[in-house]
Order: sequence, then C-alpha cells, then structure tokens
Amino acid sequence: MSRILLLIIMISTYALASSGAEGGGTDIIQRTVNFLLFFGLVWYLVAEPAKNYFAARSQGIADELQKVQDKLSESVSLKKEALTKISDAEKFAEELVTVSKRENKIINDNIMLQCEADLETITKQNTSLMEFEQRKMVRTVVQDVLSEVLSQSSDSFDKEAMASVILKKVA
Repeated sequence: MSRILLLIIMISTYALASSGAEGGGTDIIQRTVNFLLFFGLVWYLVAEPAKNYFAARSQGIADELQKVQDKLSESVSLKKEALTKISDAEKFAEELVTVSKRENKIINDNIMLQCEADLETITKQNTSLMEFEQRKMVRTVVQDVLSEVLSQSSDSFDKEAMASVILKKVA
C-alpha cells in the first residue's frame, strides 16, 4: 500500500514541478526539493531489490567459486591417489619381474637337471644295450664256429685248429 502511495506522490511531484518559468525568478530550491524527493522515492523503491539482487548474485558467485574449489581439491586428492596407485603398480611390476626371473632360473635349472639325468639314463641304457648286443654277437659267432667245427668230420681236430677257426671268425 505504501508503495502505491509513494508512486502517486512521485507522479504528482513531477507534474506539479513542471510550471515555474512565468515568474521570472529561479526555482532552484523547488527543483532541488523535487529532485531529492524523486531520488528518495527511487532509492526507496529500487534500493532494496537492487541490494537483494546484488547480494544474491555475490552469494551465487561465492557458492560457484566454493564448488569449483571443492572440485579442485577433490581432483588434487584424486590425482595424489592415482599417483600413489601408479607408484604401487610400478613397484609391483618390478617385484613381479624379479620374482618371474627367479622362478624362470629355478625352472630352467630343474629342466637342465632333469635333462642331464635323462641323458645319463639314456647313456647307461645305450651302454647296457651295446654290451647286450656284443654278448649276443659273441654267442652267434661261437655258435657259428661250433656248428662249423661240428660239421667238419675230421678226427684230427686239435686245439690249434680250433683257435685258428675262432680267430678267423672274430677277425
């Protein structure tokens, strides 16, 4: 209600202040009073909403700045966490490399020991097989010699003849 009253007074002040040039004198005092009344009314009507607007605007900017600073501090903390995770991952990778090299050496040594044992076993088997084949060959030669000797029907067969037959077969 008071605002409407002030608006009416302001309009009437403007309307009544327009006359005054016919007296020939200066009306500086009336004009100053009218200006002060007009300025006071404008101040009364506009000051509070302007203050509220600028206060709200300042508060909105401060809130946005605080949000940005919060996000910045959060991103800084996330960056620190990520850097610690990266350094932990690098340490883990280094440990993994050393452990895998150690395991590789152990497995390689075990494989080499197994291969050497297998080679020894194969060598022993080969040696025993060669000895068996030599004995088999000797038996075959002895059987051949004996069958040859028995096939000869000579009465005068002595040790020297038998030795020469054996030497012929062996050589």
